[in-house]
Amino acid sequence: MSRHGIVRCAATLALAAAPGLFTQATWGADVVADAAPPPVEDAATAARFTRSTAAYSVPQVGLVREDGKAVGLADELADARPVALNFIYTTCNGICPLLSQTFTQLQTKLGARRDKVHLVSISIDPEEDTPERLTEYAKRFHAGPEWHHYTGTAAASLIVQRAFGVYRGDKMSHTPVTLLRTAPGQPWVRLDGFASADDLVRELREQIAAQ
Repeated sequence: MSRHGIVRCAATLALAAAPGLFTQATWGADVVADAAPPPVEDAATAARFTRSTAAYSVPQVGLVREDGKAVGLADELADARPVALNFIYTTCNGICPLLSQTFTQLQTKLGARRDKVHLVSISIDPEEDTPERLTEYAKRFHAGPEWHHYTGTAAASLIVQRAFGVYRGDKMSHTPVTLLRTAPGQPWVRLDGFASADDLVRELREQIAAQ
């Protein structure tokens, strides 16, 4: 896959966590060890993503889950679990499969505690991505019950993309973005580029420890 193809698809990932979620006592030594800081690597690896913070307000826009249930996005992100959110579309052959695979790996790393993290994927091609298509896509990436996929109207998708600062004009022009939030009301951590599952676990652990 060419670099040009990689950068012409978009995603956003958001995570919200409660204090103590990634402590060794709560998760066990294996997950904490996975989140340990990596050794210094070469510049190409270090440049996989850049980190910044931002204040985003989750819009109370109506979406439809892959199970056909109509929901409000703000309500979906306000439960007691950490919340992970990204933007994908099912016919994407660029970065969307890579980002979804990262979710798959994150589920594995969370192990028995995976049900305490709510993963959310929102389609940026809702006219094509029906709940049925999202269900098939979710099965392709072995999504567990904690990982939901959402569609809706084109207008609703646009509102959400703009709320998180990822809208670039059309689905082929987005760039990969990962947004992390440790708890409602906290600033969002924005990772522009490709963060791995290890990066996400480590970022959560460090942000929770800093609160």
